[in-house]
Amino acid sequence: MFSQRTGALFLVSAVLFGGTFIAAKAGLAYFPPLFFVAVRFDIGAVVLAAFAATSLSRSELRPRTVGDIIGILATGVLVIGLTNALLFVGQQDVTSGVAAVVFSLNPILTPVFAAVLLSEDRLSVRGSAGMVLGLLGVGLVANPDSTALLGGGIGIPLLFGAAVTSALGAVVIRRAESTMSSTARTVWGVPLAAVLSHGLSLSAGESVTGLSVPPVALAALLYVGVFSGAIAYLAYFALIDETDATQANLLFYFVPIVSAVGGWVLLGETLSLVSLVGFGVIFVGFLLVSGLPTGVSGVLRRAVDGQFVGSSS
Repeated sequence: MFSQRTGALFLVSAVLFGGTFIAAKAGLAYFPPLFFVAVRFDIGAVVLAAFAATSLSRSELRPRTVGDIIGILATGVLVIGLTNALLFVGQQDVTSGVAAVVFSLNPILTPVFAAVLLSEDRLSVRGSAGMVLGLLGVGLVANPDSTALLGGGIGIPLLFGAAVTSALGAVVIRRAESTMSSTARTVWGVPLAAVLSHGLSLSAGESVTGLSVPPVALAALLYVGVFSGAIAYLAYFALIDETDATQANLLFYFVPIVSAVGGWVLLGETLSLVSLVGFGVIFVGFLLVSGLPTGVSGVLRRAVDGQFVGSSS
């Protein structure tokens, strides 16, 4: 079910996560990757703690069931912590285009895990075709060099691992059937991811002495901490609860579009005709997977009505 609310959650998540690739590219020039991730979630944890203090009661924040604990662990360890650790370290060895293509395997991996853990999330032939089209569109937008895609060293396996942990975690959250709200799980999950990331940074022997933090690095850190480290995850986990893991993770097909447009607007990068074609291919793939009408008139009519209704099966 795609309503105005879920559409807004989808849009906020895609836009804010899309900006992460731009901010990460700027920040990784000044911070070790795992330390960057850890401080990102330190900032996000502070923002969410302030939000929780004014918006959530102790009862709402208290885990009561095994499902609540599993939901928190899947949120903090898998979807946020390990995913970002692997993503930021992997990005050091490959271009942003290659990173976008590999991580966009996420929406394809999600129904694979859902088929095992969530019988209601099985994809139809139409949905499977949409997944393939979406990945093709991402490849057109990112337009990575073939030699870089095939010879990315350890970066490719790390990015693939990030896609796996993100997809698996999203499905586990649905499987856990937590009694807590997605907001409460996020309030717990972000600081858990921060602790995990600090531990990984220390284990990797990252040095943080003598770091230079110019304004561009500080801006990148604040963006990934506040906007894509707190606000985006609040929207994303709410989206998983209101739709399903497969439809929610379709937003990762749109992240490269946001990154490409953001790079064009903010960094003066060019948008090729191939990229514009890729935008259209991604959108058609999205329509196929979501179950929304593929006819232009049908899409416009439902947009005017203010509600989209779709099915993942």
